[in-house]
Amino acid sequence: MAELENSNVRLFFAVVPDSTLRARIAAAAEPLPLESEARLVPRTNYHMTLAFVGEVAPSQVPLLRQIGGAQRTAAFSLRADAYEYWPKPEVIVAAARTIPIELEQLWRQLHRDLAGHRWALDPKRLRPHVTLARKVSQAPVLQAMSPFDWLVRDFSLMRSDTSGIQSAYTVVDTWPLLYDTEKT
Repeated sequence: MAELENSNVRLFFAVVPDSTLRARIAAAAEPLPLESEARLVPRTNYHMTLAFVGEVAPSQVPLLRQIGGAQRTAAFSLRADAYEYWPKPEVIVAAARTIPIELEQLWRQLHRDLAGHRWALDPKRLRPHVTLARKVSQAPVLQAMSPFDWLVRDFSLMRSDTSGIQSAYTVVDTWPLLYDTEKT
């Protein structure tokens, strides 16, 4: 990616859904009762953040790729089964109330490896979710969500471009998780 060579970029590690799952996530977002200022997240931006790194110099990208490639966690299934309203970022998310042990391991190891290279991210706790709507200034009455299952087989290093009207996310690199044929 030539654009990574010239200026600082905002990067994060995430799990990105395939097109079939994007449609299921969009179906979960459709019935949300949103006020006029709120907006749905575009399907192309759906993801589950594992670690937000922030602004980095182009010279640091190879190290982040090395950290991503060093992860050794098994693939896992995740069930998003509840809407949640988060007042401080003013978002509605599809949240997973149960955290698979493999996801917890990947999250902890990524944060440990990043901290070992002076990226102190200060993670409070893992809250697996996909953001469905932004700029939601008041808590709406949320109905029960139709859950969706997500088979996670890989994760990515993503670039966040916030220079336009809406944020745009692009994949910088992707790594497979360990695949267990008995589990999946």
